[in-house]
Amino acid sequence: MTSTTSAPALDTAAVVESVADLVREHYVFPEVARELADLLRRRNAEDAYPAGSAEELADAITEDLRSVNGDLHLALKHHAVPVPPGQGEAVLAEMRRSFDASLGGVPRVELLDGGVAVLEISSHMFPLDWAAQPLTAALTLVAPASALVLDLRRNLGGDPGTVAFVCAHLLAGRTHLNTMLKRQGEVAEQSWTPAFVPGARFGAEKPLYVLTSGNTFSAGEELAYDLQQLGRAEIVGETTRGGAHPRNGWTVHPNLELSVPIARAVNPVSGTNWEGTGVRPDVPCDAAQALDRAHSLALARLAG
Repeated sequence: MTSTTSAPALDTAAVVESVADLVREHYVFPEVARELADLLRRRNAEDAYPAGSAEELADAITEDLRSVNGDLHLALKHHAVPVPPGQGEAVLAEMRRSFDASLGGVPRVELLDGGVAVLEISSHMFPLDWAAQPLTAALTLVAPASALVLDLRRNLGGDPGTVAFVCAHLLAGRTHLNTMLKRQGEVAEQSWTPAFVPGARFGAEKPLYVLTSGNTFSAGEELAYDLQQLGRAEIVGETTRGGAHPRNGWTVHPNLELSVPIARAVNPVSGTNWEGTGVRPDVPCDAAQALDRAHSLALARLAG
């Protein structure tokens, strides 16, 4: 006897109502939140959303969620595999699979000619309680290098705490990186580098280059932006995607997770962030050529 598992039934109206309520309650910009909730309900009343396909519904609602201010963290995400119902658990389950498949988020450590090390962090800035061990090993390994190229071209975001942990290996002393403001404007939290890190530090003096692409996003962008604003690194490559708002996730259907930005970042140097603009490189070039370009820059600086 063969058993089959059918996909959970999709109640389009219930999903739209849940999304509208959550956006209105939690989105970092209250006026935009009200506008988006009204838009979703109006579109649903017009039968504008597809019925029967969770993936098509996710695409349609995401397009509307981003129609007002283009916030790339606002999304209804479709998951082919049913996801846990707890708040934030869906994205963590997906990230865990990526973590296990990427050597803990450090898929490449290499020494190039001239004593220039390359360290790639992808596909995410994984939660620090997962990533501290592989990152410590990798950062300790590259610490004696004469120059360092940090490759974020495939980094899609993640944990600000992990950003601060990496920055601590590349800066001198405890450093203020960002302040997170809630929707009412109050301080949600501040991000500082930790005073102590396990393993060796690359330090604050040797040449540092960060590679970016048009796919670099969220916490990957934050790492590049923080180091750029502090004058610590040169950014080489392409302008990043432009998503600066920390988000949380709610499961609104077994295959659908709503991502809602719940705060906004304020950098202490620039007084703003990279939302909508992306991180602009100091040395613009195609992402595919960025490593060669950064290596050449490092060799020239070391020779000088």
